[in-house]
Amino acid sequence: MRLKMLLLQSWCLVLLLLDDSAGRILQKIKERVRDFQLENNKKFLLTLEARGHQPLQHVREARIYQPLDHFNRQDMNTFPQRFFVNEAYWQRPDGPVFLFIGGEGPIYEFDVLTGHHVTMAKEHGALLLAVEHRFYGNSINLDGLKTENLADLSSQQALADLAGFHRYISQSFNLSGGNTWISFGGSYSGALSAWFRGKFPSLVYGAVASSAPVEAKLDFSAYTNVVGLSLMNEEVGGSEKCRAKVQEAFAAVEAALMSGNSSQLAKDFGCCQNPKNPDDQMELMQNLADIIMGTVQYNEEGVLMSISELCDVMTNSSGENEAEMGAYSHLVKLSKIYRSTTDEPCLDVSHEKTVKDLMDTSLHSGRRAERQWTYQTCTEFGFYQTCEATTCPFSGMLTLQTQTQLCAKVFGISQHSLPARITFTNSYYGGDDPRTRRVLYVNGGVDPWKELSVVRDRSEEGDEVRTVFIKDTAHCADMSSPRLTDRRSLRTARQEIEQHVASWLRTAALGKKKQASSFKT
Repeated sequence: MRLKMLLLQSWCLVLLLLDDSAGRILQKIKERVRDFQLENNKKFLLTLEARGHQPLQHVREARIYQPLDHFNRQDMNTFPQRFFVNEAYWQRPDGPVFLFIGGEGPIYEFDVLTGHHVTMAKEHGALLLAVEHRFYGNSINLDGLKTENLADLSSQQALADLAGFHRYISQSFNLSGGNTWISFGGSYSGALSAWFRGKFPSLVYGAVASSAPVEAKLDFSAYTNVVGLSLMNEEVGGSEKCRAKVQEAFAAVEAALMSGNSSQLAKDFGCCQNPKNPDDQMELMQNLADIIMGTVQYNEEGVLMSISELCDVMTNSSGENEAEMGAYSHLVKLSKIYRSTTDEPCLDVSHEKTVKDLMDTSLHSGRRAERQWTYQTCTEFGFYQTCEATTCPFSGMLTLQTQTQLCAKVFGISQHSLPARITFTNSYYGGDDPRTRRVLYVNGGVDPWKELSVVRDRSEEGDEVRTVFIKDTAHCADMSSPRLTDRRSLRTARQEIEQHVASWLRTAALGKKKQASSFKT
């Protein structure tokens, strides 16, 4: 019983969730979420080992060499694709296969040890697999980040990798049609899970797609709109006053910049540089917005703060100085909390450094992802979180023009070419109107990415789209293993997901029995 309680409290899924093209602070918040989850998992493994359990002994890491270009038979170049296998729960030889698809970052052994998909694998006797996305983590060649080589980085190539990986695993484990494959993914990898089912329906029987932005969008102004609505959501600790204070604070910062008070702003917000030029001023605005956007996107994940805590900071009017300064001082305090929580000595607002970092083609370590993901936003998805709409609670300085100019600066990709690239992606995959069966879309009501996913059930012309909507949770909340602090709505949603997966496996088993009996007759 004690062990079960520890499982509920400590096991978290390592999610990368890099699904956007915003500033460096939101990137750091995402990395902090990942590191927090990794640290929890490592501590828990030590607890298990002290009690005589050895979960890692069932996990194996390996590599498969995939073609760099699946669509050019003349190109014989390859790259190493990393994956993990966990056979601990597999009921040989006919047990199902649960495939966890990696997204825009490295995978870890915990991806086959923890998470809701692992909980279901135990119940159904599944073979657990996790495969890394090309050009991320360690699944990249040494020269892979050079601009000319990034041409081989795309979701279409990634799906072809999954098909090749399916073939390799089927041969390695002597799998047959009797082994039902179910794919899982969250955020960008959630979209890949849905698209894998759509493009290769003979390989994967069903797909769970959590917080999956299946619709590409150049101007993703809906993101900041949902952030504003979430700040007003009383069910998660928001209020109308909170959103109003945020908007008021950004207006005050913008007014100070217009008045030429950049040096005072640099002092107040602890900037590493004085944001004198327009590019650095945009970076400051982006980073301040990132603190709030990251709080909303990862609400109640246990890092930085929650929406409730953020709104307490923004609406607390105690203290004479704060009363005089108004919302501006509350945003200053929020920035200080961020820096103290993340141990950052100052707020880096150098746009030149942002561009320089994105143009760096050295690998450094398997954790690197910003350059690759920015390239994918430029070539396939957009996802630019702009603030030009009146519904945005931040600054109108965050324009589509300022964000897409990175495509030209870093990769030489014309801003004018972006709309056609987005149109192609939606035409190729179907956008938010997919024509696929047995795909379950899971979304949270607080999550801004729900705007690009599928949130309503549809069934027409033999197509079936099913959804699970969790009104008061954020990005990919359903993918973690159960915790004692989970909201009731989240517990109910996981039960729904379990019912869908169980139903798919039963249907697949019945189909195989009918097929076998027809062969006998």
